[in-house]
Amino acid sequence: MAATTNPTLRRRRLGAELRRLRLASGLKSTEVAERLMVSQPKISHLENGNRAISPRDVRDLCTIYGVTDQQVIDSLIQMAKESGQQGWWQAYGDIPQSVYIALETDAAVLHTYEPMTIPAVLQTPAYAHAVIRETIPQPTAEQAARRLKVRLRRQHRIYDLTRPLRLWVVLDESALRRVVGSPDVMREQLEHLKALGTEPHITVQVLPHTVGAHPGLSGQFSILTFVENPGGVVYLERFTSDLYLEKPSDVQHYGVMYEHLQALALSPDSSRGFITDVTKMYIDTACRP
Repeated sequence: MAATTNPTLRRRRLGAELRRLRLASGLKSTEVAERLMVSQPKISHLENGNRAISPRDVRDLCTIYGVTDQQVIDSLIQMAKESGQQGWWQAYGDIPQSVYIALETDAAVLHTYEPMTIPAVLQTPAYAHAVIRETIPQPTAEQAARRLKVRLRRQHRIYDLTRPLRLWVVLDESALRRVVGSPDVMREQLEHLKALGTEPHITVQVLPHTVGAHPGLSGQFSILTFVENPGGVVYLERFTSDLYLEKPSDVQHYGVMYEHLQALALSPDSSRGFITDVTKMYIDTACRP
C-alpha cells in the first residue's frame, strides 16, 4: 500500500460523505437500513468510519440517495476500495491506539501537549522500552517487543524527507524531570530531544513549573491536521478508550488552548537551554558513585 494511503482516514471521510448525502436526501438511518435490509447500527458504523464498506454497498447507497453524478459515484467507490486495504500497523496484530496511528501516519501537521512523558515519535528505543515496560500491567515479552517495534516504526514520519510530519511539541517540565528507566536513559533521551528540536520541521517548547496553572492541567491532547481534511481531529489519550473530537467547535477550542500553551512556554531556543541544564543534572547523577 502506498505510504500516503490511510485506510482509516479514507473510511472516516467516506462515512462523513455518505452521512452528508443521506441527510441531503432527507432519509433517516433506519429508513436506509430497511431499504438495504441491514441493521440500523451497521449504517451508523459505516457513517462513523468504524468499519469498512464494500464498493457494492456504496453504489446501492448512492442509488437510494439519488446520486446521479457518475464522477461522484466513482470517487466514493474508489474511497471504499482504499478503505478496505491494510495499513502497515495492522501487520503487528491487535495493538492499542491503532486508530490514532492510522491518523498520525497520514497527518500533515501534529500539535501535541505532553504533561508526563516525551511524545512517542521523539522517544529513544531505551526510553520507549522503559515506558512500555513500566506502564503496561504485566506485559509479556512478546507484547512489549511488538509495541516497541510499532512505536519506533511510527517515527519514520519525522525522518521521511518526501513528506516529513510537521511536529510542534509543548512539554511540561515534569516530562523532563521524571526519571524513566535510569539517569543514563534520561540523559540520552534529552540529548536526542534537543537534537531533534533543531530540525526545521520540529519545534519543541518547554512549559516550566514556574508558569503555575495553565490550560493543559486537564491532561494530554493532540491536534492532527491533514492535507485532505484541514479541519483537523483532536486526540485525547485515555488508559482504556481514547477520544477523537472532530466537531469544528471542539477543534477550535483545543486550538485556542494550544495557542495559550505556546505563549506560556519558553521559546524554542530557551527550551533547548532548559533541556541542556536538566541533561547536566542527569549526567551528574550518573557520575556519582
